Amino acid sequence: MAIILVVDDEVGIRELLSEILIDEGYDVRLAENAGAARRVRNELRPDLVLLDIWMPDMDGISLLKEWHAAGHLNMPVVMMSGHGTIDTAVEATRFGAFDFLEKPIALQKLLSTVQKALKHDTPPQRPPLTLEAFGRSAFIKEFRRRLEQAAAKAPVLLLKGATGGMAEICARSLLPPRAPWLDLSTVSSALTQEMLEKVSGGILFVPDLSVLGKMQQMNLAFAVDRLEKLNMQLVAATVTSLGVFGEAGWDSKLLTRLGEVWVAMPSLAGHADELPEIASLLLTNFVERGEVPPRRFSTGALNALRTLPWKNLPEASWTDLYVLVRNLALTALDEDISADDVTRVMPQEEGNNRELASLLPMLDQPLREARDAFEKLYFEHHLRLEGGNMTRLAERSGLERTHLYRKLKQLDVKLGKRGDE
Repeated sequence: MAIILVVDDEVGIRELLSEILIDEGYDVRLAENAGAARRVRNELRPDLVLLDIWMPDMDGISLLKEWHAAGHLNMPVVMMSGHGTIDTAVEATRFGAFDFLEKPIALQKLLSTVQKALKHDTPPQRPPLTLEAFGRSAFIKEFRRRLEQAAAKAPVLLLKGATGGMAEICARSLLPPRAPWLDLSTVSSALTQEMLEKVSGGILFVPDLSVLGKMQQMNLAFAVDRLEKLNMQLVAATVTSLGVFGEAGWDSKLLTRLGEVWVAMPSLAGHADELPEIASLLLTNFVERGEVPPRRFSTGALNALRTLPWKNLPEASWTDLYVLVRNLALTALDEDISADDVTRVMPQEEGNNRELASLLPMLDQPLREARDAFEKLYFEHHLRLEGGNMTRLAERSGLERTHLYRKLKQLDVKLGKRGDE
């Protein structure tokens, strides 16, 4: 019996579609928003999804793009909308939707579309990018061996120095063929034994520990206690020290377990000549997964990537490179990404030189005033580098957040829009 997931924020429509489809012999599951749809999709793997476009928490097109980017479109998706337009239908199809139904939906149109969708062979998703693709870089090959060696003996593995998409590339490198995968950050309800059993032999992944709420922290602790029994691997990523999580109230036993075995992302310092190839692989992955429009690097852009101002900094972040390439693809106006595009999005050395020049007058000041002036310049500089993210600023400066806020107020450092995040 085919499982059909109906996603619509209007209870009347959910109930009506459910009654019709149940009468036709289908197993119907309901979701009132994108969050509920994610949970059902992860737990049941439905054979078909009827997805409303206009929903309060996240619109259906965004959820479709999310599934497409994550390689989760292994079932046909039919979009529904009471405000359908040709542009919307085209966009939905471009990101993998099978068809588009306009409300009010005629009974025969609904049933015929469902029948066609269930008979449709969903094209196989391109395998997710793994570290194997970067095999020509000796330092990445060495890192991959270190990662695999640690994972072979430790069910809990902490990945330091990357989050989000870059961390997922590393974690998927450890996933056995056809093994299950569960992103714990997408599970907002209480994790159950039954849910974990469905991931037996696979990987539990946390793309960024800092985004987990209280319920997800409890889910993580619940999962950690059952990893070995269910033959699962946990890979959790962070750019923040575990001590910061302890200060934020995380369970100390959980943090101890998370910190037992960790592997740090290799530094990008000294590997400027390899950055163009790494960036090109990332860009190809974004394009093939439909996350960005078709884009490619021009020769000038690749040469510009070699001269990134932060390339020789020990703290140069893999996540920074991942985000930089994605931003280039999304904001470049032409299919060929130019050197000017790279210059536009990367840090400007001229600004850094101005900051260095501004240090010189401090040498003529009394020590206390010079120290205050330097500290203000220091915090303003790193606040810009971190995009106003106070958690990362606290990590970089080594200050507890409460003390950091007091220090910034004392120095009259202005916080940007993300200052309170």
